[in-house]
Amino acid sequence: MPTLTEALSQAWAVHQSGNVDAAMQMYRGVLRQAPKSAEAWVYLGIAQFDLNDFASAASSYRHGLQLKPKFPIGWNNLGNALRMLGDVEEADTCFETALQQRPDYLSAIKNRGTLWIWSGDIQRGLRWYEQGLQIDPDHAELHRNLGVIYLLTGDFQRGFDEYRWRWKMPGVARPDMCRSAPHRSESRVPLWAGQPLRGKTILLYPEQGLGDAIQFLRVAQACHDDGARVVVVCDAGLIPLFSSMNCLHQLLPDLPASQPPAVDFQGSFIEVLDAWYVHRGELVHGSGHGYLDVSPSLVAYWQRQLGSIGQGRRRVGLNWQGNPEHHADVYRSVPLARLEALAQLTDIELVSVQFGPGTEQLETVGFSQRITRLPSGLDTTGGKFMDTGAILKNLDAVVTTDTSLAHLAGSLGVRTELILGRVPDWRWGLEGDSTPWYAGMRLHRQAKLGDWTDVIESVVDSLQPKGEQSL
Repeated sequence: MPTLTEALSQAWAVHQSGNVDAAMQMYRGVLRQAPKSAEAWVYLGIAQFDLNDFASAASSYRHGLQLKPKFPIGWNNLGNALRMLGDVEEADTCFETALQQRPDYLSAIKNRGTLWIWSGDIQRGLRWYEQGLQIDPDHAELHRNLGVIYLLTGDFQRGFDEYRWRWKMPGVARPDMCRSAPHRSESRVPLWAGQPLRGKTILLYPEQGLGDAIQFLRVAQACHDDGARVVVVCDAGLIPLFSSMNCLHQLLPDLPASQPPAVDFQGSFIEVLDAWYVHRGELVHGSGHGYLDVSPSLVAYWQRQLGSIGQGRRRVGLNWQGNPEHHADVYRSVPLARLEALAQLTDIELVSVQFGPGTEQLETVGFSQRITRLPSGLDTTGGKFMDTGAILKNLDAVVTTDTSLAHLAGSLGVRTELILGRVPDWRWGLEGDSTPWYAGMRLHRQAKLGDWTDVIESVVDSLQPKGEQSL
């Protein structure tokens, strides 16, 4: 029979393999045999946290800490769970306790910085990140975090300098032919760092999610306008949408290992944005108007499908939930129930453009009958976002949280009312209701963490007919 330590080690190995549910059952099995094991309670809390059950995670951590008060890992983890629950002050107390017990505990320092960043006290958070770098000057994630915050505050020079550390983080990699080597061989393609592009071929690729790919594809146009032939590697499902950008010489779903395209330079979309700023002193915003499109026939098809919806009222798309696996989703997604005021606008027909996680909320809100639902199976045949894009082109406006759909709407030139949490992604900056990225987008900013009241009022006011807007 395994010892307690061996049983927890076995469960942790299962946890690390990605099977969190099985690991949680193993932790519970250990606790049935050893209910006073503080370590087992903390392991269980980690599993619950990884499943986004933050309240249960906090409860498990508290059980462990009652059994073993001097447990810096437990205090740090409890602080993290409370951070996700929005309990800022108690979370900070937990991190403080962890650091009293272990002053050089880098994870607690980093998490404490993140707590204050997400709460809106950016300078306080930066100080904790900087303190962490005094302990580990080469900590890539801390440098990356600093970069994101500097970019958010508009300090693009320091921001890009620090943000480049992301390439040293685990799990961040380039396409095979583009990866750096200690001794660069002829098969390695140099990164574009501002060299003249006229007559050259540059290979571009996204490095993050679908929204980032849609937003930063605009750098391809800038490279083309500078005289380059542009080859883009992207998710195969995005090729039909990206094909509407006429400046692209070639679109590939992958880089063929045997005969990769002959190119002179390479870089991710964001790296090109970075280099463009360093060497040109400006970000690649473009005109801000729509730069992608979907086929007119598909737009016409959805015009017919939506023809009877609204009966003369304005059609407004509604998207409230992002990817629940995203680390910031708890701060940027809005419960559908909080958007009830939109359903009270009598001249508007709400159309759900929410797909996947979040759609279950349509079954629980009292105003679900005021929201038109679209048929299932969208975007399954013609490419990612093609049906959705054609639907958006048939709407008068879209109300959305910070998801890939916001970038889709903006890139198509559709009027967009964007709901932002207290501390948004760096691309939106910290102030203002407009953005140079998308001309038809209005930003609605949360003033207090967790409170969406003013934000929703601002969206409602924006959607009111001009003569009825509040003064």
